[in-house]
Amino acid sequence: MFQSRTHNCGQLRMENVGENVKIVGWMENVREVGSNFAFVILRDFYGTTQVVIENEEMMKIIKPLNKESTISVEGVVRERASKNSKLATGDIEVVPTKIEVLGRCRYNELPFEINRSRDADESVRLKYRYLDLRNPAVKDNIVLRCNVVAALRKAMTEHDFLEITTPILTVSSPEGARDYLVPSRKHPGKFYALPQAPQQFKQLLMTSGFDRYFQIAPCFRDEDARGDRSPGEFYQLDMEMAFASQDDVFAILEDVLPPIFAKYGKYDIASSAPFKRIGFLEAMDKYGSDKPDLRIDLELQDMTELVKGIDFAPFAEGNTVKAIVVSDCNLARKAVDKLVNEVEVISGNKPMWFKVDENGEITGGIAKFLADRKDAVISTLGLKPGCFVGVTAGKKLAAQKTAGVLRKILGNTVEGHMDKERYEFCWIVDFPMYEIGEESGELEFCHNPFSMPNGGLEILEKAERGEVDPLSITAYQYDLVCNGVELSSGAVRNHDPEIMIKAFEMVRLGEEDVKAKFPAMYNAFCYGAPPHAGIAPGVDRMVMLLAGEESIREIIPFPMNKNAQDIMMGAPSVVEKKQLDDVHIAIVEE
Repeated sequence: MFQSRTHNCGQLRMENVGENVKIVGWMENVREVGSNFAFVILRDFYGTTQVVIENEEMMKIIKPLNKESTISVEGVVRERASKNSKLATGDIEVVPTKIEVLGRCRYNELPFEINRSRDADESVRLKYRYLDLRNPAVKDNIVLRCNVVAALRKAMTEHDFLEITTPILTVSSPEGARDYLVPSRKHPGKFYALPQAPQQFKQLLMTSGFDRYFQIAPCFRDEDARGDRSPGEFYQLDMEMAFASQDDVFAILEDVLPPIFAKYGKYDIASSAPFKRIGFLEAMDKYGSDKPDLRIDLELQDMTELVKGIDFAPFAEGNTVKAIVVSDCNLARKAVDKLVNEVEVISGNKPMWFKVDENGEITGGIAKFLADRKDAVISTLGLKPGCFVGVTAGKKLAAQKTAGVLRKILGNTVEGHMDKERYEFCWIVDFPMYEIGEESGELEFCHNPFSMPNGGLEILEKAERGEVDPLSITAYQYDLVCNGVELSSGAVRNHDPEIMIKAFEMVRLGEEDVKAKFPAMYNAFCYGAPPHAGIAPGVDRMVMLLAGEESIREIIPFPMNKNAQDIMMGAPSVVEKKQLDDVHIAIVEE
């Protein structure tokens, strides 16, 4: 029994023929054949059923109704004369004896056809999201999300993790993005912040004696949107383990994720444990990215020495030159030009190219600059007739990143170099602890300042004495990558106050600064903290991959637009002056 119905709209079959039933739902479509004859498609959450109107009484009820009105239909199930094998209920239909209007649609025209809502402009879809969600294709993504979250919870619980919720109203913390601030009514001039992540709280739970923690955690960051990132809020599978190493964290996710990806994903093949581990420097040198798509079989080659001394500006002394060799590539010149332009738009740098023709000669693009070194180029890069070679040049990081973009586009464009129908995981490890800040020109933390440096206190003291270059210090930081998408960052935490102070001193912050910025965590560590490590895979990105979607907004029930606006609800909005007065806020006009 389903509430006020006997069956749902996806349930009736041939074995129900002759039964009196009651179904409810939205009128998806009405096709009138005569004055007293019509076919009505009734849709609910579970599917659709055809209802056949055969008399004047029933027709009088249906005829004035607009599509998407909700109705209740009581009637008899019979076998369809013209069956529809594409529908689960395509063998039967319902002949009504009673129709009741439950919710009338008062608009003759809908903003879009429900079953074609994904073809509509995104702003219209978001404004009428409640209609968009009626589309079974859109609804299925939300159902997928629910199933994946339930599976993650079950798996984590089976691995002895406790689900513990952490505060939403907390203190502003320097975590790399802008905070959402909440003014305090009781404490004038002071603010709470919505958590960018439960980072400090989960580490405090480790110091409190909880061994394994997780939650499906809401996180809030005031940052711009992109295809794989939603502005405002997002959710992550947040986890932390006490007395744990990097390998312990890896083992948990390598056990939890592959079965979920294989079961719920668009593709049923997922990497098995252990996932491939790639050092950050190796990833940049070999793939041009710290989130490489390992389904692509192309790798970067270094040709800096090969072109040394050639009188061509991109090959100037001090530049790094990278090459990507694509075998059996028959890209036409127009396709090559399009490829070059696309890479330039994404990376900000223009790649170069040349080919090897059927006679083994170097042709096209920058071939003339390589003519004198043809044999060396062919030998060093392992070229054969039919090869296309993409080339990037510039400062090392720029050349690598441009080559990474080129590699990704070539893998997606040239047939035979990408096994698309699988989920390929890898760990990127050994991230640099420090970097030179672009604006400050001084040493800064590269990623998470709470990470344990490889080498601990000893390596930091050596760097302080000038025996080691601080930029060579790596941290126990790691990223989980799947199909070129960064699912998560994590780290072994710096749980020792002495090491923490020394790490911060490297970036010109002393003990008092650490105490002031992170008082709870610093003090907790002084009471004896266990070594601990964690990670937090993004739920939204995970479901986006499983659904095979390009935009993260497709798997979020009520997403904001690219400008962080909820155009359905009208947020952000102006509030009354009294509300501002209550929290001691005055609006200053620009």
